[in-house]
Amino acid sequence: MARPIARWGAALAFGALWWWAVLRLALVPAAGAPEAAVAAGGWGLSLLPVHCVPKTRAGGAMDPRQWGRAWRAGRGERTDRVQGVG
Repeated sequence: MARPIARWGAALAFGALWWWAVLRLALVPAAGAPEAAVAAGGWGLSLLPVHCVPKTRAGGAMDPRQWGRAWRAGRGERTDRVQGVG
């Protein structure tokens, strides 16, 4: 029970810190590098793919050869066989 509470508390604290930095940058003319670093860092963390799984385990994952077949089909080439087979 303590772990989820600690996680939520940390997320809330970091979120509040990020919003403080963003609002300070937007509203206070004297805001500087520390606020910008916190705001940019928080935004950058949101871009991390933290919920990724390997392609082989991903739901709806395509076989990599299908991309090649689709590419060749768009260029008007034969797509009924894989390159180098048959």
